[in-house]
Amino acid sequence: MRSKEQISFNMSRVRSSGSQIEQKLGRALWADGIRYRKQYKKLIGRPDFVVVKARIAIFCDSSFWHGRDWIVAKDAIKSNKEFWISKIERNIVRDNQVNVALTQLGWKVFRFWDKDIQADAAKCASVVLDAINGRLNGGEHKQSNSS
Repeated sequence: MRSKEQISFNMSRVRSSGSQIEQKLGRALWADGIRYRKQYKKLIGRPDFVVVKARIAIFCDSSFWHGRDWIVAKDAIKSNKEFWISKIERNIVRDNQVNVALTQLGWKVFRFWDKDIQADAAKCASVVLDAINGRLNGGEHKQSNSS
């Protein structure tokens, strides 16, 4: 079992931006010719990447922090269970609220799990590219700002 000092050190190394998965997806988006803004502060939830012209917001979600397969994953937490379960469940609720808010504002939201980015970042980028092409070429109904 790890000491409190080791756990504290490990947690201090967790980054809110510039993570490996974010860098990997960013390289894949760039390779597909997708130009983006990073950590876009003008939108709720501060998406990791934003394609402003196409109104697309992209999030890179860590399996642990964002509760992938949460029903099973929460049973695997061994220490400080009450704290972590509460924190991650708040993250899940917040993620859903951000998705709804951005969608209501006319944004298309993508959330990619870390494992999916690690397995095939190019596939994730391809999904985004298809959505950009659909939005910019009139393939998807755009929400009017005058509603």
